[in-house]
Amino acid sequence: MSEDSQFSLGAATGVGSMPGGDAREAAKTVTGSFEDFPYLAELPARGPGADMIGRTAGMLVELYARVEPSGWRIGDRPGRDTKRARSWLGEDLDALEEFTQGYEGALKVQAVGPWTLAAGLELKNGEAALSDPGACRDLAASLAEGLRLHLDEVRRRVPGAHLVLQLDEPSLTAVLGGRVKSASGYRTHRAVDRQIVEQTLRDVVGVHAGGPVVVHSCALDVPFALLRRAGAAAVSFDFSLLTERDDDAIGEAVEAGTRLFAGVVPGVDGPLSDPAGSVMGVRTLWRRLGLRPGLLAQAVTVTPACGLAGASPAYARQALAHCVRAARSLADNPE
Repeated sequence: MSEDSQFSLGAATGVGSMPGGDAREAAKTVTGSFEDFPYLAELPARGPGADMIGRTAGMLVELYARVEPSGWRIGDRPGRDTKRARSWLGEDLDALEEFTQGYEGALKVQAVGPWTLAAGLELKNGEAALSDPGACRDLAASLAEGLRLHLDEVRRRVPGAHLVLQLDEPSLTAVLGGRVKSASGYRTHRAVDRQIVEQTLRDVVGVHAGGPVVVHSCALDVPFALLRRAGAAAVSFDFSLLTERDDDAIGEAVEAGTRLFAGVVPGVDGPLSDPAGSVMGVRTLWRRLGLRPGLLAQAVTVTPACGLAGASPAYARQALAHCVRAARSLADNPE
């Protein structure tokens, strides 16, 4: 099955996080909402180890982390925090497996990418791993191996799935711009060279050989061109944060075959517009870029703007259903 056909299965999906702490309820909601592009739900409300950094830290191979008052810190051996993270991930996989019996199609799993992990994990001295190039390399290698094992485990549990790997990189633009604060908060870590950032991402993207990788960032100034060069098959972003200075990079990405995961549905409780209204901006962007309307449904997956951890359970269900209806509107009326 080609990457293009995997993507064509899912006109809408979610970003990752869901409200509450019930893995079965989350899996039931996600698989019920997205019949052709579900994802492994994340439930950060459960506490440390279910949060974004802790969950991915639990996947690392031969590197361990524990919770300190200042955040997650790399340690020498697996402790209760690592065990808790792995236990919750196991619960989530059990629930996903239960609700995907016989499923065949695209299935998305998420993990924190190497640069947000380097910005969010502390070394023993309390500084971010980002401050030490050697630590960044070790972390990326450990993450790559952990992701390989994680993908193998999901394949074992859902053998009919065509896996899509999402790397969450909300700190990527801060890493590139030298805006990640030091432990004292009085200075920032120097910007990492763009070529090093790109090569490290390429190495981690490469663990999903033969399968598509999405890079997600709900920050300003998503580096579309860099992500495309690093091998990302798709870029996931908060559509409301785009500016016209992103136009050229987006147009080049689409023409090169990069899929856009357009976050157009708010991630927190509030009134929802009609489905056509939610994707009006996408149509406007398409016209501005001079792209063929017929390409829209092939090139865009509709998602919430970011994760839904801060939403109420009722709104989260509405938002996911709204994504599906908005994607249908885009396909039925591309102009």
